[in-house]
Amino acid sequence: MGPAPARGRYPSLVFDFLTSSLVTLYVTMDPLLLSALFLGLTHGMTDMQRREVAWRGPLIAFVILLAAGIGGARLLDFMGISLSAFRIAGGLLLLFTAWEMVFDRLGPRLQATADTAVGVDHVKNVAAFPLAIPLIAGPGGITAMILLAGKTGGQADLAVGLFFVTALVMLTILLAFLGADRISRVLGVTGRAVSTRMLGIILAALAVQFMIDGVLELTAP
Repeated sequence: MGPAPARGRYPSLVFDFLTSSLVTLYVTMDPLLLSALFLGLTHGMTDMQRREVAWRGPLIAFVILLAAGIGGARLLDFMGISLSAFRIAGGLLLLFTAWEMVFDRLGPRLQATADTAVGVDHVKNVAAFPLAIPLIAGPGGITAMILLAGKTGGQADLAVGLFFVTALVMLTILLAFLGADRISRVLGVTGRAVSTRMLGIILAALAVQFMIDGVLELTAP
């Protein structure tokens, strides 16, 4: 166990971690894109049904992400996979997601997933599937959660902060769902396209940083 950070430096480290976690999760899940998919999934529903789906989806996704954050590292250890190797693999996955966002491949893929799921389930449980998983808590979000949980180093305060940040992102998604009609009118197709591409560039940089961290850990003496 390494030496504890200096008292004056520790708050800065916590702030940097929480800021990085917030940006990573927000960009990975992209509430603006999700709000557009939410409109398609809930088309034909009453306002009451839409509101129920709007809060159930993020709540279920939060539980899934919480489980990934708590048990993800243990599962990797059980399978004999080092966190460094997972950082590199996870960074590659997030980089692919960023590529889809920048070149407008993510929206059509998620929409196709949603359409297939709705056709199979007949909208019986849209909030759980496909909204909560795989649209909100998809492979990218779950991977990001496991990577961020690994950066806490077992410190309880950082772990609690990460789960608080996750809850904040879920709240943002809930608000995006509740205001989906208004967001769609304000942004339009062009606004959503520009914002998604900008978020994709940010996610690409975060993904590369995850891979660099993994390589540095593997090659450290």
